[in-house]
Amino acid sequence: MGDQNIKTAYLGIGSNLGDRAGNLRHAVNMIREVTGTSVTESSVFETEPWGFSADTRFLNMVVGMDTSLEPKALLSAILEIEISMGRIRNKSRYSSRIIDIDILLFGDLVLYEKQLQIPHPHLHERRFVLVPLAELAPDFIHPLFKQSVHSLLESCPDQSSVLKL
Repeated sequence: MGDQNIKTAYLGIGSNLGDRAGNLRHAVNMIREVTGTSVTESSVFETEPWGFSADTRFLNMVVGMDTSLEPKALLSAILEIEISMGRIRNKSRYSSRIIDIDILLFGDLVLYEKQLQIPHPHLHERRFVLVPLAELAPDFIHPLFKQSVHSLLESCPDQSSVLKL
């Protein structure tokens, strides 16, 4: 089998309903359990809702992992975790949620399919993702923009509040 099948993936996790910190913790534990990989964690940040207004701010973080899973298998695992935690995907694109887990980066993979886009298409526009990602992987090069995560954060147009807890 060998190590050539191992890719470094970064996942964004967010919650603004219920026990937000507990939801993040539970999601990270389930990601570990389901993927069988060790996971590195960013700090947790309190952030403004992005793309909609809500009464409660989000808690967001990023986890990194070395995985041998294929991207679609990882996506399936993530969707199962979200469902098991009570996530209901409604028609509205942006809304309050118990848990939201997104694949942000998957090695240097570029994938555009209906169900899955890697790198995440809005990664470079969102401070709530870039700040924790830059904590874990400031020098990771975005496969499309050929810029480091740190440099994407520096040039990010988003001015929303991202406060480390």
